Amino acid sequence: MQIKILSDRTDHLVAWLAALAIMIHVIESAIPSILPGLKPGLANIITIAVLVLFGWSMAAWVSLLRVLVGSLLLGTFLSPTFLMSFSGAIATILVLWLASKVPGKGFSAIGFSLLAAMAHMTGQFTCAWLLFIPHSGLWHLYPVLMTVAVILGIINGIICQKIIDKIDPESCKKS
Repeated sequence: MQIKILSDRTDHLVAWLAALAIMIHVIESAIPSILPGLKPGLANIITIAVLVLFGWSMAAWVSLLRVLVGSLLLGTFLSPTFLMSFSGAIATILVLWLASKVPGKGFSAIGFSLLAAMAHMTGQFTCAWLLFIPHSGLWHLYPVLMTVAVILGIINGIICQKIIDKIDPESCKKS
């Protein structure tokens, strides 16, 4: 018996965008960090662009695939690094889902990116506190790293908005 898997344009698009986010994630892992775990979050630019152009569901797929496949490629799957990244991604996906439900014009790419950066940092800190460092002293770092997350979230949002401005929205809707 032969099993045939059918895919459509959306499946191909998710695969391409996830591959791009994974590539950025892997390259970004090679960038030295001033603080452990602190990265610019450039792969999140792809997630936010996907959210704005194609919606929350596709953005969630791209984000989860990036974290899972990226960890497999980097050899960190199921390690503390993976758990921190995964917890940040889950927190981000949940916050972006809520933000995407805001009526009216809602958020711009900059607003989504800022929310995503803050959610990611909060998810990571919560995971670190619950699983690895259950000490209240950990939370003394939170304001410092959240400040950096806010700055990077705004910068990434600006970059994302500039990319989105160059894309024809009608080309995203064609079947």
